[in-house]
Amino acid sequence: MTIDNLGIGGKRYKEAKHALLAALAAQEWKGGEAIPSERRLAERFGISIGTVRKAIDELVAENILVRHQGLGTFVAHHQRDRHFFRFFRVVGVGGDKRYPTVELLSFEQAKASASVARLLGIEANATVYQFSNSLALEGEVVMIDRIIVAEPRFRGLTEDALRERPSTLYNFYQDVFHVYVTGIEERLRATIADHTLAALLDVSAGAPLLEIQRVAYSYQQVPVEVRISSVNTAKHEYLGASTLTTPSYDRGVP
Repeated sequence: MTIDNLGIGGKRYKEAKHALLAALAAQEWKGGEAIPSERRLAERFGISIGTVRKAIDELVAENILVRHQGLGTFVAHHQRDRHFFRFFRVVGVGGDKRYPTVELLSFEQAKASASVARLLGIEANATVYQFSNSLALEGEVVMIDRIIVAEPRFRGLTEDALRERPSTLYNFYQDVFHVYVTGIEERLRATIADHTLAALLDVSAGAPLLEIQRVAYSYQQVPVEVRISSVNTAKHEYLGASTLTTPSYDRGVP
């Protein structure tokens, strides 16, 4: 049975899109590589070229694929200039965007709590890597990130590799572990600085902070990262944007 036969009511391209995402998840084509021509994909999936084109159009709109005129269609690759501000949302008051200076503060292996395990789709007490970064803008630390990833997906991750990575974290995920972040889902809440965060952010204990709870997703909305960011908004603010349209997780990040 072909994909065209599976479609109902003009939805055949959804099956084609799913097949393309499955191939990307299986690492048939990695970041920066060209995918096969529309004709070859149509033959492979048993569908029309028009159906393939519509599926590719949607993946291009979602920043998963990129068309280069005269060259073909390529798997999107995280690049600092093109992708960074899609995921980094803290800006100066008035919207001034600047690249932060990042410093690794801690790194360790741990066991996943029940809530983190649920968000990452792993077993409770499974091995995870957790690490913390400080992010400074114009010489002032404004954000502390606490990040958790599952060990099987990031097997071999080390403190030295994180500290010495040459580019952004999501670019590092892609280049070293073939994990491409396609979207994020975030929840925001007001909180206050405990003594540890107060020292790191150079604020008083009890000072108001913005807490951002993030889950990052790869192809087919597979969760790959849990992140909690604590932001001093005295001189900065959060600039919201949606990169994931389907709600996927319940509140409960510790």
